[in-house]
Formats: sequence, structure tokens, C-alpha cells
Amino acid sequence: MPQSGGNRLVNLWSRRANRAILATCLVGLAVVSLCTTVWFLAVHNGTLRAERDLTDRLTTTQRAVESEIERFRYLPSVVGEDGRIRDHLLGIGTSNQANSYLQAVRDMSGADEVYLLDTGGLTLAASNWDEPGSFVGNNYSFRPYFSDAMRDGAGRYYAVGVTTGKPGYFLAARVSGPDGPLGVVVAKVDMAPIEVTWSKAGELTGIADQIGIVFLSGRQDWKYRPLDALTPAALATLDAERRYDGIGVPAKQPIVGRPLLSGASLVLDDPSGALLASTVQIEPDGWTLFSALPLAPVYEEARLVTGIAGLAGLLASAIVLVLRQRRQFTRMKLEQNAVLERRVGERTEALHHEIEERKRTEAQLRDMQENLIHAAKLAALGRMSAAIVHEVSQPLSALENTLAASGLHADNKALPEVKRNLVSARDLVRRMQRTVKHLRTFASRKDAGALQPVDLAGVLDAACEIVSPRAREIGVLLERDSVEAPAVLGNGPRLEQAFINLILNAVDAAGTGEQRQVGIGAGIDGDNAVVAISDTGPGMPKEVRDRLFEPFFTTKTSGGGLGLGLSITRTILEEFGGSVCFASAPGGGTVTRVMLPLHLASRQAVAS
Repeated sequence: MPQSGGNRLVNLWSRRANRAILATCLVGLAVVSLCTTVWFLAVHNGTLRAERDLTDRLTTTQRAVESEIERFRYLPSVVGEDGRIRDHLLGIGTSNQANSYLQAVRDMSGADEVYLLDTGGLTLAASNWDEPGSFVGNNYSFRPYFSDAMRDGAGRYYAVGVTTGKPGYFLAARVSGPDGPLGVVVAKVDMAPIEVTWSKAGELTGIADQIGIVFLSGRQDWKYRPLDALTPAALATLDAERRYDGIGVPAKQPIVGRPLLSGASLVLDDPSGALLASTVQIEPDGWTLFSALPLAPVYEEARLVTGIAGLAGLLASAIVLVLRQRRQFTRMKLEQNAVLERRVGERTEALHHEIEERKRTEAQLRDMQENLIHAAKLAALGRMSAAIVHEVSQPLSALENTLAASGLHADNKALPEVKRNLVSARDLVRRMQRTVKHLRTFASRKDAGALQPVDLAGVLDAACEIVSPRAREIGVLLERDSVEAPAVLGNGPRLEQAFINLILNAVDAAGTGEQRQVGIGAGIDGDNAVVAISDTGPGMPKEVRDRLFEPFFTTKTSGGGLGLGLSITRTILEEFGGSVCFASAPGGGTVTRVMLPLHLASRQAVAS
């Protein structure tokens, strides 16, 4: 029996779905492959950059270390040419002269210590001859720098001092006479400043001696640890030379665990994460200078690049799939036309019934929409009726204070003050008239009218003038910073009412504090004018800040407010494209931040 049109559509949908699943799997595999490739490439490139940085860092550090050593390289030879040193070695000079000379050389050169040994390694004179831990009388013939100097004329050696326990770099030079060697002059150099510099800079850098023991490092947990496992010959050398006496180097865990090749890079496992390390040799001492960089930034960058590549791959795949689905959908629509044509006759009467039902539904929807519009208009009228009471009450209070002050001035026969207060009262009456007129016509207006340039400084002046009597009444100091006067888009009287609400709230909040101050400042931020109103009040809890703009919500005592000020203020500011927000001040209190768009002329002035 032939299949019906519905069964054919079901089979068609099933085949389409299977192909879509297969295409999705292939796209997923392609995106995973792309991400894997990008990951390895990003890690490889990041590692190459890190290796270049390590090479530059090692070169710079090597030059710095060599420069520090070269400062003292010729010091022992120069000291050995002095007559006082030679006379003391020949037994014709006094030890006081030699000691004083060595002490002066130490102080002038910046060396840690300078001392004189005879041919048997016994210290005859030293720069610290009169200090605790003096070298005089100690024998250092076991030190390699002494034997090297006696044999070759010069010696150098880094070790921890057996007398002072303080590490240093020992530079030695032989003093020769007509009949052969007379003794050895030794200068001990403190290289700790290099280590301190590395530590402060956070550099993972160190220097290891000839047998691979780190004696200088920017990381203290690397100091006096071997780079790799020590051989029996190296352990014997440590014991014979007493190079790091009392530190226990053989018991410490190696840093790397395998030999480091000069110039080769190696990834180290570290508690702080993987490190990329590289080395370079410092000659003629045979030291190994090494430095490391964390690979975490490389992996982080690789993750970022991989994520971007994955997103790009998914986006491209999604676009391809969408285009493919559109083509399939179009093809399927064409295939459905044949089926739909056979059902046109059956659906004709049903469609006619649906059309009638739709007409009745549309008529009902229009009636409901008209009722909703009417209800919204009534709600707006009710809200503005409450606003009349709230907005007029503030100028009335200011008018009452002004007239009361006029009465006091009249009793004191201060006629200029009475005249000034009456002019101010007349201005307040005019302001109330403008406010009532504006609110009266609000319900009948379809929009807020055309925006016009408004002098922000004038608006703030008017608002401060109305609020000032209230501030003086409760002992609040109203401070106005020097304010730029940009022109903003808005309506002058409505902006005045908005800032009156905000400044009055700040005054009332500051009235409950100890300092009782309100500061008003203004400036420009991009294409917006910004007004900041700060008070020294008790601040604003989060639960209050979340409900600030709810109508009829107020934290004031009974009779202190209707709870509509901030709601109306936000409505006015948003009408002109502005905004208002509140934040806690660092020293206590609240900062109110108002933003209003600049007028075109002000924007051009700022841009120029």
C-alpha cells in the first residue's frame, strides 16, 4: 500500500535529522582538532618568546656579575705592591702599619675584607685586625685561592668564611720578591647586593659554582642546593675545602636532578608551577648562571588563543549549518507544496472559520488595549497629583522660613534684609507657580517637549538657594565647589526640582551626623555632565538602597516626606537621557552621582 503524505514527511524529517546529527559530530571533531592544533602552536610560540627573554636576561645578568667582579679584580695585586705590605712580609715593617693600610683600603674600595697571608697560609695582617672575628692568626692554606695564588700568581674562590660564617668571593694575588714568593694578598668581596637586587625584582636567577652548588639566588629556597645530584668527587672537594662549612649541602634536594647544558632550555617542576630555565657559563670561574621564567603566562595565553579559535570555529560552523539548514528548509517547503495542495480543499472551510475567530479576537485585543491605555493615563494622573503636594511642599517650607526671617529683620529694623527676603519670597512664589503650572499641564502633554540647552550652574544655584534655609535651620554647612558651567539638554524648572530633591535629602542626612556638611561639585565626563552631591550622614544600608526608587518608600519619620522625591527625580532625569545613582563615601556618608547629556555646543567645546 502506498505511503500517505504524512508518513513521507516523517521519513523525510528522520533522514534530515540523521544527517544533521552526523554533520554536528563532524563539526565537533573539526573544532576539537582546530583547538588542539592552536593550543600546541600557541604553547610553542610562547615558549620560544620565553626562551628569547631568558637569553636576553642571562646576557644582561652575566654582564652585571662580571662588572661587579671586575671592580675588585686588580685590588689584591695593587695592595701587594705597597711598601708597607712588602716590608711586613720581609720582617722589616710593623704589623700596625700593615693593618692600618689594609683597613683604609677596605673602607675606600668597598671590599668586604682585605688581609695578608704568608707563604704558609697564616694571616699576618687584616683589615679587621681590631674587630671581633679577626682573621689575624688564622691559617687558610687549605683554601684553593691560596694554593692557586702561590702556584699561578692569582686565585679566586667563592665560599662561606670559616671564621665569620659570611659568604664571599675571595680574590688572591701573590706577592713576589727577588728570591721568590713572599706571601698572598686576599680581598673578600660581598656579592649579597646582587642577590638582594634579584630578590626585589622577583627574578628566578641564581649562580652555581664549579661543582653545581647554588651560592647566589633570587629565591632563598634555591640557595646552597645542588643543581643536580652531587658526585662522590664533588662531596670530597666540599669536605676538603670546607667551602660551605656547617650548611649541610649534601643533604639538600637537587633543584633539577639532572645535568644542565649551557644555553639549553629545560622545563622544571616547581611548587609554584612549571618553569622554563636556561643557563650560561661565567668564565674563568667556571660558574653556571641560570635563570627561569614561569610558564603559567604562556599556558594562559594559549588557553585564551585556543578559546578564541574554538569560538571562531563554532561561529563559522554555526553559520555554515544555518545556511545549510536554510537550503534544506527551502527544499522541504517545495516538497511540502504538493502535499499541501491536496489538503487545500479540506482546509478551506476551516480557514474561513479561523478568519472569523481571528477578527473577533483582534477586536477584543483592541478593546483591551484601549482600556489599558486609559488605565495607564489614570495611574499617571494619580501619581502627578501626589507629586503636586510633594514638590510644592518644599518651596512652601522655604517660603515660610524666608518670611519668618523677614519678620525678625523687621523687628530689628533691618530694612535692606527685609527687602531682600521679600524679593526671595516673591521668587519662591513664582517658582511654585511654575511648578504647579508644569505639573498641571503634564497629564495633557504627549511628550516632554523639545529639549533645550540649560545652564547647569544656574540650575544648581537655584536649587541651593531654595535648600539653604533648611540647611541653616538644622546646622548643615552647604559647600559649593567651583563648578564648570556646561550646557546640558533638558528643562530648567524640572531639573531644578530634581536637584532640590537630591540636595535636600543630602542635607537631611547630614543633619543626623556630627560634621554636618554637604558638598556639591560638577564636571564633565566624555559627552556627559556629572554632578556629585556628598553628605556626611550615617550612610545608606543596602536594603534601603535597593528600595530607594519605590514610590511612597521613605526612611524619614512621620511627616518628614511622602516617599515620592527620588521616584520623581529619576523620572525627570531619565526623561532627559540622564541617570542618578548612590554610593557609600569612603569616610562615611553617601555620594549621589547625576549624569546628564551635554548640549551639542558644550560637546564641541570639550572636544576642541
